Amino acid sequence: MMHVALSVNGERREADVEPRQLLVYFLRDQLGLKGTNVGCDTSSCGACTVLVDGESVKSCTVLAVQADGADVTTIEGLATGDDLHPVQQAFREEHALQCGFCTPGFVLATVSLLRENPSPSETEIRHALEGNLCRCTGYHNIVRAVEAAARAGA
Repeated sequence: MMHVALSVNGERREADVEPRQLLVYFLRDQLGLKGTNVGCDTSSCGACTVLVDGESVKSCTVLAVQADGADVTTIEGLATGDDLHPVQQAFREEHALQCGFCTPGFVLATVSLLRENPSPSETEIRHALEGNLCRCTGYHNIVRAVEAAARAGA
């Protein structure tokens, strides 16, 4: 076992983890943060996307011990009480979800994109989100949601 200490959604968390435990399973199983989904375990779908030190990361490709000392944000850490984060609000208003399984990953990838590029073109949005897969929406409303979030200054 190895000891890790990190900030998760603004709260300091410490735990003992197996050296090979993936960050996604640490978040879900040890911390109970079920918004980070396990879709493929191969980094193909993006359902497990979180922010690590502000950068979009597929948590199925990162060991929990690699996140030691980091600041991790999951979908549960975006809203403030009942007030949705502007990206979450845009996804809601633009109907950018159906089953919702992929939504947390898309939202966090969008937050990271808009921090780097506050006014992306449609092509830049599609390129930035190409590592996230959705089997329900056809992506049109997701792109519209990212554009709306950018206009809102997310």
